[in-house]
Amino acid sequence: MSEPVQIQNLISRVLQGQIRVPGFQRSFVWDPDRAALLMDSIYKGYPFGSILLWRTKSVLKTEKSLGGFELPAPAQDYPIDYVLDGQQRITSIFATFQTELAEQAEDPAVWLPIYYDFEAQTDAQDSKFVALAKDAVDPNRHFALRSFFDPVGFSRAQRALDDDAKLEEIVKVQSRFSGTLIPVETFAEEDRASVAIVFERVNRLGIKLDTFQLLTAWTWSEEFDLQTKFEDLSERFDEFGFHEVGEDNDLMLRCAATVLRGDPSPTALIDVNGGEVRSAFDTVGKALEGAIDFLRSNLHVRHLRFLPYSALLIPLTAYFSKKQGQSVPSADRDALLRWFWRTSFTHRYSGNPSRNVKSDVVEALKLRDGEPSELDNVPTTMDGHFYSDRAFNTGTVATKAFLLQLAGHHPRSFMSGSPVDLDKVLSEPNRREYHHCFPKAYLVNNEVDLGGYRLDCLANFAFLNRAENREISDKAPSGYKALMGSPLPLILQSQVLPDALFTDNWHEFITDRSAELILDAEDLMNTGLPDGDAIQLSY
Repeated sequence: MSEPVQIQNLISRVLQGQIRVPGFQRSFVWDPDRAALLMDSIYKGYPFGSILLWRTKSVLKTEKSLGGFELPAPAQDYPIDYVLDGQQRITSIFATFQTELAEQAEDPAVWLPIYYDFEAQTDAQDSKFVALAKDAVDPNRHFALRSFFDPVGFSRAQRALDDDAKLEEIVKVQSRFSGTLIPVETFAEEDRASVAIVFERVNRLGIKLDTFQLLTAWTWSEEFDLQTKFEDLSERFDEFGFHEVGEDNDLMLRCAATVLRGDPSPTALIDVNGGEVRSAFDTVGKALEGAIDFLRSNLHVRHLRFLPYSALLIPLTAYFSKKQGQSVPSADRDALLRWFWRTSFTHRYSGNPSRNVKSDVVEALKLRDGEPSELDNVPTTMDGHFYSDRAFNTGTVATKAFLLQLAGHHPRSFMSGSPVDLDKVLSEPNRREYHHCFPKAYLVNNEVDLGGYRLDCLANFAFLNRAENREISDKAPSGYKALMGSPLPLILQSQVLPDALFTDNWHEFITDRSAELILDAEDLMNTGLPDGDAIQLSY
């Protein structure tokens, strides 16, 4: 329901306790200058966004104040309108114009009164409104907006003006705000599943809502502090490089829903009470621990940020949620690995992966129960230019999959020939332990024709630390070959590098290495680990 509201009406609804801030909303974060800019936008008729309210008979267990103002109890039990989007705008408008609630102490980090500046330049860009502390106010230049909806206060402030032109100007300004309609969208819904679905869809539109916090405030806050439990798991997984798992509320919520309901949708937890979550939470923790151990032991994933998709943890958690304490059969392990590589190399979880993740959870549970499973039945067609067209960027799915692919070959150092310390290299996302095989400086200085390939394509990267990269500098591959350790064939094999590297033929190298990497990726998608190691795990 769309219902434009006058500013004075909006303020009245807040003062009556009808409009409230749910506990899952973030705190007020706008600085005073941004609030002043909002006033300028309203004054000039610029678009400034709408407000989204959820109208309900339900009273949430946790609520927040509006900025620094403690909201009064509702004047009547129904309706209650909770702010879903537009909290920063409502707070700024309310704090600027209301005169009934006790004012906060002036603190620039929290709030400063907004004033109209008679002397500010009048144009489309510059603002006529400023946030000022008391000692910066010039009564002949600045007019407080707080009086605009207080007839007595506004009349008193007008009389203090010593200039008829200013008097006429401020009346016009006040009239502009009095006539402004704030766009307000309101939806009324009591069914919890429907509300949660709306929350998810609003999230997809870019509005920062947190379904996890909604559920915690709504369902569990009085009997079970899920946030604290997630934080405990974060500390528990810190030594494994996966502390961020516990900090990702959405991921944790989906893993918990998977264990408790066999369904990774947060909406699956709508009707789960705190007692049930509490009694089963240890199973959630152990299932996550099994999933993380599997990734570390079989795929060299030492940090969540090296996982091509964080959502890969969800089906793995489903698998390790049952029959804990038993070893993982080699056939199950191979199926999980094939699924991992096929999902990663084909970018299967990109876009909106909810359907694929949910179906994978179902199939992972079948696999663990010894039933026929289609978990690893994922199309494996790979783009022939996967490694030559994609840029090396550790934030992308392709680069993460590529690094884990090389890690599976136990890469050896270019210079010493000793094994690369993967625990070190893959435990810190910001380390730069991978560089160009054909040095960038060499390609640029010699004006090498790239032939349509990217200088920073995946095929031109290998595990190469900073010291080695400095030693190689701007040399041609044939030039730094003599500096490399031995046995040279083993180094090349461990980094999936072709002999064509040392011909100094850029086009031949990229073509050959791309082909070798694609064959290796296809082998991973069909068999699992390249070395075929069989690691037995139990949880």
